[in-house]
Amino acid sequence: MKKLFFLSIALIGLAFSTSAQNVSPNAIGLRMGGSDGFGAEISYQRGLDADSRLEFDLGWRSGNDYDAFKITGLYQWVMHLDGNFNWYVGAGGGLASFSGKDVFDGTDDTSIFVAGDIGVEYDFEIPLLISLDFRPEIGFGDFNDDFDFDIALGIRYQF
Repeated sequence: MKKLFFLSIALIGLAFSTSAQNVSPNAIGLRMGGSDGFGAEISYQRGLDADSRLEFDLGWRSGNDYDAFKITGLYQWVMHLDGNFNWYVGAGGGLASFSGKDVFDGTDDTSIFVAGDIGVEYDFEIPLLISLDFRPEIGFGDFNDDFDFDIALGIRYQF
């Protein structure tokens, strides 16, 4: 009977001490990287359950001679590493558009792309999430028809 009692206490203690890192329901912020010439992107993450989420990013550039935007959507699986560290992997795609004026001979191009995503993040005790990720992309279209690598630092507010 003692063994059963101690085994029960041990299992209950183990259940309370090992808790999975939960994905925040919402996070919004910036993803700052190369983004194939688009620079910083506005980033929104929507948690689906305890270990998966959707991420949507919008990058744009505008100048005297051009206008461009890039929209990315990814599905990500989040896995706990240690403490407040997580790593994640995902896949998705998006749309990029470029409209050039004078200097670019009036070029208007649109392309679609598929993307992968792998990264590591730190979830602070305050509602702040910081991440570093690597996003390879394969583009299809005149504007983006090659294989690109994008490395970025993300800072997001969780709510």
